[in-house]
Amino acid sequence: FRSPEDHTQVLRMLAKRHLELTALRTQAACRLHAVILQLRPGGIAQRLSASKTTRLLQGMRTLDTVGEQRRSMARIHLGDIRRYDREIKANKVLISKEVATTGTTVTDVYGVGSVVAAFLIGYTGDPSRFASADHYAAYNGTAPIEVSSGGKKRHRLSMRGNRKLNHAIHMAAVTQIRHDTPGRIYYDKKMAEGKTKKEALRALKRRISNAVHQRLLTDRQ
Repeated sequence: FRSPEDHTQVLRMLAKRHLELTALRTQAACRLHAVILQLRPGGIAQRLSASKTTRLLQGMRTLDTVGEQRRSMARIHLGDIRRYDREIKANKVLISKEVATTGTTVTDVYGVGSVVAAFLIGYTGDPSRFASADHYAAYNGTAPIEVSSGGKKRHRLSMRGNRKLNHAIHMAAVTQIRHDTPGRIYYDKKMAEGKTKKEALRALKRRISNAVHQRLLTDRQ
């Protein structure tokens, strides 16, 4: 038997591992790109997959000693990327299993898959510690900050709060906007009211924050 606190701790660890692995993969991809630029002045026209990069490296002829060493380094970076891809995939499997074990309903919110759910559950902790949806929004940074001037009221994104939670909610919001969803309708409505894209996105994120908070509370109860 696992308590809700156990699930929270496990998902937080898995979510943190996901961040670490994706950061390492990005670093390896940047290193590979830098070496490719040295091997092929002018860079590359399109985004290269691992298989295309392998063919590119194999197709390079008449390289001098320095060029051969650069190609060797590129292959090392490519190997790192493939290894991180495997580890990311394996970690996602663990996340999916753990999220399923919790029986959470937060994945019913459109745009919240297993990985996003892991961040929401893992970094929220006990949702009942937040007195209201407003308190939760303040904690995750979706509550806007007023920056009025000259008699005109404006709001900006809050940089306070838990940024990992904020990013998870942001990913859900972007997914909703990209598809035919009530979230997209709400976003378009805000745009029609004269809101900027950032303001409309911020409003949608707050709406999702409220839905997430309610789901997590229901799950605990």
